[in-house]
Amino acid sequence: MARTRVWRNGVLEKEDFPLEDVSDYLEQEDCLVWADLCVPDRDDLEKIADELSLDPLAVEDAVEQHGRAKLDRYPTHHFVNAYATAIVSGELASARVSAFVLPRALVTVRQQAWFDIERVVRTWDDNPDLIEFGRDALLWGLLDVIVDGYFDTIQAMDDRIEAIEDELFADEPAMDVQRATYDVRRQLVGLRKLITPMREVVGALLHHEAVKHGGEMAERYQDLYDHAIRANEWADSLRDLITTIFETNLSLADARLNQVVKRLSGWAAIIAVPTAVTGFYGQNVPYPGFQQWWGFIVSSAVTVLLAGGIWAIFKKKGWL
Repeated sequence: MARTRVWRNGVLEKEDFPLEDVSDYLEQEDCLVWADLCVPDRDDLEKIADELSLDPLAVEDAVEQHGRAKLDRYPTHHFVNAYATAIVSGELASARVSAFVLPRALVTVRQQAWFDIERVVRTWDDNPDLIEFGRDALLWGLLDVIVDGYFDTIQAMDDRIEAIEDELFADEPAMDVQRATYDVRRQLVGLRKLITPMREVVGALLHHEAVKHGGEMAERYQDLYDHAIRANEWADSLRDLITTIFETNLSLADARLNQVVKRLSGWAAIIAVPTAVTGFYGQNVPYPGFQQWWGFIVSSAVTVLLAGGIWAIFKKKGWL
């Protein structure tokens, strides 16, 4: 699956043309080209890499399964690796989006189809005045959508943490609070690994834009950099919060266990009274009231009074 677009002098001229025509448009000085490859196989990627003279190391980075967000500079182009995020069925999902930034072209490679490239296209269409800045404007639109997606992901995690907090202090908390806390904590750790390097990437691009263009394009990248920092700080604060919830849950579990032990100990003390009395009167030796009707009444009264007195004392102290 591939999508293509070409702008001539800042005006959209054509889209969805064959990939083979990309190099033809690039030979024309007034054209700006975008090509998007969704889950391409290695042969297709190497074909367009040969056509556009992309560095083999950058191509290798685009197809490898694991890699961090980064910005690499090559003699003929730049290579940007980034990760989009989302919460899918309660789990953190990431989509690697690589971009080859040529002087008058942007080639994007998506390894997961769920990343909505249409949002990127709408961002470009909503800011047609930026197309005059060329490939840097196209790259800004792509990264802006990715970074904005971080806020949606973090907001979903924030809502889940609030639900855990409500459940944590409920009178009868659910048994899966500990598991839910662990899952969110694990997802936040994974999210930070994806978004933290983006601050460095956007920071390097900001410096490049400030030097090259200045003005509006630099302001756009400055805003993007601020968003990347905010997303990273928000994720850090949620990680600290979920750690606090995790520790609080353990403390509350210990407190509830102490209450249970206290109640069990209280009832054990109460039960020990009739056990002692009946055990004493069950000896095979004469005792006060032995084989007398009033002996039974005395033993029963002693049992009830002592057990009742201990129950009243424990109840007053809140142990039962």
